Amino acid sequence: MSQAIFEKAINLIDAANSDDPNQVTDEQGKAWPKELLYSHRMSDVLQRYAPEADDVCKLAIRSQHIQRWKSPRDAYPMDRIGYHKWRTDLYKFHADTMGELMEQAGYGADDVERAKKMVGKKGIKSNPDTQLLEDVADLVFIEYYMQEFAEKHPEYSEEKWIEIIQKTWKKMSEKGQQFALSGAIQLPEPLVPLIQKALT
Repeated sequence: MSQAIFEKAINLIDAANSDDPNQVTDEQGKAWPKELLYSHRMSDVLQRYAPEADDVCKLAIRSQHIQRWKSPRDAYPMDRIGYHKWRTDLYKFHADTMGELMEQAGYGADDVERAKKMVGKKGIKSNPDTQLLEDVADLVFIEYYMQEFAEKHPEYSEEKWIEIIQKTWKKMSEKGQQFALSGAIQLPEPLVPLIQKALT
């Protein structure tokens, strides 16, 4: 596919995420729509982690949380079953939304289907594309969101945190795990002792 079609798809994805009513501030103090900032962080980490990734992977990774605010967690029962239903529906919503934008940009059915499998989290551990997206999502969580998550949950015990870190770690490939510890991403400094404890 041509560069023009890829850029059109990126612009459509960014425009969709720019509608996010939730505003956040980055490290430089710049205000962003929340999911637009998240999507740019996903692309940035992908560039560091797998600069050889093709355009379909780049579009899927940019779309990981596309328009997430349209499917709020509290629209589902606040229990484990409700959580899993929300996650399942969310993956499909993200995949379908991105697929429509890719088609609009001019991508064919095969590329759209491949990207939808990634965003729909189909075949983690068996589909290299989906595993790439999972690795990038986990690296982004560790670098940008783990500390924020910790601050929102001061009630979590050390055991609970070790469990969260280990679960995140298990979802990643060996390459992703090595990258996380290589110095290529910024580990949340206050949590480094816990991370080290969880991984020993």
